[in-house]
Amino acid sequence: MELPKFLLADNSDSPEVDIYVIHLDFPRFIINLKDDEVEFLEDLEGEDETELESEMEHLITLAGEFYDREMERYEE
Repeated sequence: MELPKFLLADNSDSPEVDIYVIHLDFPRFIINLKDDEVEFLEDLEGEDETELESEMEHLITLAGEFYDREMERYEE
């Protein structure tokens, strides 16, 4: 099975209405779109910090674009 690059998620048990985007390629992470908090799903120790920072900025932008695109499709 080929996994998608991004998934949308929420937590219906939580009183908050947070929406999450899960990134399944390296580096795997979950971003809470409400406050842009990022939780990594793997140890990134030993990775080049400058390169990782640059890549994360790009991936967070892509995650936001993914969310916007999915919401547009949902509204149709």
